[in-house]
Amino acid sequence: MALADIALHVVQRGHSRRECFFHPSDYTAYLDFLRIFAVQFGCSVHAFCLMTNHVHLLMTPQTDSACARTMKFTSQSCVQRINRRLGRTGTLWEGRFYSCPVATDRYVIACYRYIDRNPVEAGMVRHAGEYAWSSYGINTDVSPDDFIVPHPACEALGTDGGLRAKAYAELCAAPVEPKLVEEIRKATRRGFMVGATRRPRGRPRPSVMRKMGSVPI
Repeated sequence: MALADIALHVVQRGHSRRECFFHPSDYTAYLDFLRIFAVQFGCSVHAFCLMTNHVHLLMTPQTDSACARTMKFTSQSCVQRINRRLGRTGTLWEGRFYSCPVATDRYVIACYRYIDRNPVEAGMVRHAGEYAWSSYGINTDVSPDDFIVPHPACEALGTDGGLRAKAYAELCAAPVEPKLVEEIRKATRRGFMVGATRRPRGRPRPSVMRKMGSVPI
């Protein structure tokens, strides 16, 4: 489920959880393709982490179809490139990507931290800044790149870029609360909105149905 102007946490895994990046140039190419198609189809990318066998993204689509189209063309382009380079056939990816809308600023920041800290939690590095294929360096202003568009929740961390970057680095110094991590993972796997207030059972309000396209959260 994707809604225009609502942030999405996106995960795409390698087929059978196998590697989908085999050389530093594969990571670079993925980001190049993502940059092209995010602009072409209208997605603002806020955070990313390319792990060896899966990808995490936080993005805001400008239309309901923008995320799906960005992911489709990025993923297909990577498969074609790697297959040509390695002389292989078939897909790299485990079917379609998973995603969940992120309802509140609190959960947006939790998703930022969850994505940029992924290599730390996986035991690959001791500090998020040591990993080359995440947005941590961009979001902490160590390696600025205008490809990454700060979400309003991130912009609210400081009155200027320096303060915002410092505040974000301090947040990323600590693990994300386990309860938030589990909520994000569960919502992403199942495709429902994370951080939304649960409403009583029954038919949603008309305004909610119009926005959600009559799809329950």
